[in-house]
Amino acid sequence: MNIDSIKSAYRRYARVYDALFGPIFHPARKLIVQSLNARPGDRVLEVGVGTGLSLPLYRDDARVVGIDISTEMLDKARQRVRERSLSQVEAVLEMDAEHMDFPDNSFDKVVAMYVVSVVPDPARLVDEMRRVCKPSGEIYIVNHFRSRNPLIGASEGLMSPLSKLAGFRPDMDLDQFLESTQLNVVEACRANLFGYWKVLRCRNGVKESMVA
Repeated sequence: MNIDSIKSAYRRYARVYDALFGPIFHPARKLIVQSLNARPGDRVLEVGVGTGLSLPLYRDDARVVGIDISTEMLDKARQRVRERSLSQVEAVLEMDAEHMDFPDNSFDKVVAMYVVSVVPDPARLVDEMRRVCKPSGEIYIVNHFRSRNPLIGASEGLMSPLSKLAGFRPDMDLDQFLESTQLNVVEACRANLFGYWKVLRCRNGVKESMVA
């Protein structure tokens, strides 16, 4: 996986992303936004905002910034913000999530929906999410991780060579991800169709626990 292959994949997806993935991914988007418990004025960063499907879900008095690497996906997000008059959206910016332009401690909550298996270096992504999140803040991640079912896991492994074409890693291992990032996971639950995706709520700071 590299930036060029990711941009190419999501250039292809941009026109059809909402129709193909919107309904399937919606339950976890809604769950995360509801779980934020954002207070009035809290700044929220959504990493990998894509076409902005989640933006209407945020409370009106939040201050939301969305970033993405795909110009074509962001065009759809900006159109959504205009058409829906989403006043809670401060900005939608083209930015590499592994090298963010924001100062340290800029956000109260940082959210990454369906992103960690897309970026070239997930550990670097998490480091950046930590950096821009306030020490007392929270980090939320939703993603598919390799199934612990041997048959399903094997099939996901066979799909791995198609990662560049698909634009994501189908066989990302949760334990390896948590080990490499040392995220302080305080809550985890399954979401979406058949519980195939996992939602992680993490406290920014020193790791206290590990989720199996």
